[in-house]
Amino acid sequence: MVKKAENIIVGISIGDLNGIGSEVILKTFEDTRMLELCTPVIFGNVKILSFLKKTLNLESNLHGIDKLEQLVFGKINVLNVWREGVNLQFGVNDETVGKYAIKSFTAATQALKDGLVDVLVTAPINKYNIQSEEFHFPGHTDYLNQELEGNALMLMVQDNLRVGLLTDHVPVNEVSKHLTEALIRTKLETVNKALIEDFAITRPKIAVLGLNPHCGDHGVIGKEDDEVIKPALKKLFDEGMMVFGPFSADSFFGSGQYEKYDAVIATYHDQGLIPFKTLSFGKGVNYTAGLDKIRTSPDHGTAYEIAGKGEADFNSFKEAVYLALDVFHNRNEHKELIKNPLKLRQKQL
Repeated sequence: MVKKAENIIVGISIGDLNGIGSEVILKTFEDTRMLELCTPVIFGNVKILSFLKKTLNLESNLHGIDKLEQLVFGKINVLNVWREGVNLQFGVNDETVGKYAIKSFTAATQALKDGLVDVLVTAPINKYNIQSEEFHFPGHTDYLNQELEGNALMLMVQDNLRVGLLTDHVPVNEVSKHLTEALIRTKLETVNKALIEDFAITRPKIAVLGLNPHCGDHGVIGKEDDEVIKPALKKLFDEGMMVFGPFSADSFFGSGQYEKYDAVIATYHDQGLIPFKTLSFGKGVNYTAGLDKIRTSPDHGTAYEIAGKGEADFNSFKEAVYLALDVFHNRNEHKELIKNPLKLRQKQL
């Protein structure tokens, strides 16, 4: 395999085969112009993908390979991670199918770690049927956080709207226990670094939402905003980070305040994801910031209710591929800039 410098290798994990993952992957690369930007490698089984392609009346030309050294640029490569057949039932939550989703994902992650693929894009999984004695993680991000270097942070992205979380898959009644100065510092430093290196923003401005209604109304509705969040933000601001807040979450998005900032950090999952998906559903991307490798995914799930019907909208998956490519280019450009302090200074000015 002779790698062209301009052709990025995109590793793709297959996701839940009973969901819409395979459909959105194949639809994305039906447009052959995508192959001018990158070379995909789908970690799965070429016979299964060929069956799904026929079932969905798609025309993608698939190139089956047994090892990554056989990859062909400009083709939709399918790496055979397993050989046996899999019984598929669209829309069904199947533990066996979940195991194959994880086989694909762990193989793709290993290839990412080994530098055999440049970026990773993951199709949706079912967080319930992937659980086993070998895999005890709530989802992709937690596993990647263990396997890769850095501190993972889920950052939802759609154009200039970027929403991150201080806590992610945490029950609402436990959120306040997790909010500490150390956590806030770690998450905001991660976001700030990602905005600079991955999104090419020289002096990023970050807004942080409050935990309680009206940010606690000076302690009347809760003390966490005054006693934990505000002091942590002040220290970071005094150190030079452009971080602001906390802001009352109920009016922040409706008033358009979010447009003034390069990223918005919510204190818990639904506080950030409900407004994000309301504003961007179908085009948003889940980006795992803070790691030494690049991973993106679409902002939707397995969508069992429409699986196998050919109705799935592939735009979010396509945007996930685009974002992975953009971040790859931005990181490389940043590395070049820091090698040349003069260029970096000129950019900052």
